[in-house]
Parts: sequence; C-alpha cells; structure tokens
Amino acid sequence: MRKIVNSTFMSLDGDISNMQDWHFRFTESQEFASAAQERLFASDALIMGRKTYEGFSGAWPERAGADEYSDRINSMKKLVVSSTLTDPEWTNTDVIADDVPARVAALKQQDGQNILQFGFGDVTRLLLDNGLVDEVHIWLHPVLSGKASPTELIHRDGPQYDFALAGTEVHGNGLILLTYTPAAAG
Repeated sequence: MRKIVNSTFMSLDGDISNMQDWHFRFTESQEFASAAQERLFASDALIMGRKTYEGFSGAWPERAGADEYSDRINSMKKLVVSSTLTDPEWTNTDVIADDVPARVAALKQQDGQNILQFGFGDVTRLLLDNGLVDEVHIWLHPVLSGKASPTELIHRDGPQYDFALAGTEVHGNGLILLTYTPAAAG
C-alpha cells in the first residue's frame, strides 16, 4: 500500500505561509538538497489543494530542464483536491472534486511509490480526519518569522491529532527535519 507523506516547512513560531521571508536561505545546503530530493524521488505522485496547485503550476513548469528535481516534479502525477478547478493546465494533473476520502483511499491501494503533499491546510486536515496521512515531515527552521497571522499557523481551531516521533535529521545550518507518524488512538 502506498503512503501519503505530508512535507511542511515551518518556522519556530509555527509559520507555514511566509516562506519567502525565512525559508529559502536554508535550501542552499547540500543536506537540504539531498533530503528534499530523497523524499521527492520516493514519491510518484503529488496531492495538493487548489491554492498550492496554483502556486506550483505557476513556478515549476518554468524550471523544466533546470535539474532532476524540477523535471521530476513536472513529470509526476499531480492530484488537486478542488471543487472549483476544472481545467488544469500543468502536465499530468487530475482534479478530485468529490468523495475525496474514498478516492484518496483508493489511490493509496494502487501500486506505486509514496504520494507526497507539500504544506499543511484544509486538504491535510481532511486526510487526517479520515486516517489517510501516514507520515508528517516537519522541516523546522531555526527562525522566528514574526509575521504569521492566526490563519497562517500550522494548526488551529481543529481536533487534536497525536503523533509518534519516527525520526530526526539535524542539518548543519540548524534546520531539523522531524518525521512523525499518526499515533494509535489511546
């Protein structure tokens, strides 16, 4: 069975939305590049909401041919959970507009590699509510952004989810990659 792996960049104060201000200086290390590439190449599909799709589809196609990472993300299967997106233009993209939990559960049963999800939002919460997330990777950046509004924090106003720590990877630039799996209900 395939796994859904959520991969989220986060500042120490829980900001997941203002990455242009704090994230990109940490991507310059070989450790970061290797960790990111390892996770992408362990996956053969991406799942995302419409907002993430719009950001990615506006950026990644322009990087085609730049490197293996860009070529991989552009060529792999992309699944967009949206009731408003009807005609996606990014190569190899399908829209899941209804019965999302059942359709994603069926995708997990298919042969293949992991299904990777970047960011943490409504789609992640829907997948968590339905027991469909298998791992959460938090890329904890050693910076307080000071810019996040309450709607830009990783989790707010929702049910509690418990996780078990499955691994840590400490980078020389202070970034810590934390891997969690959903904890069994007690």
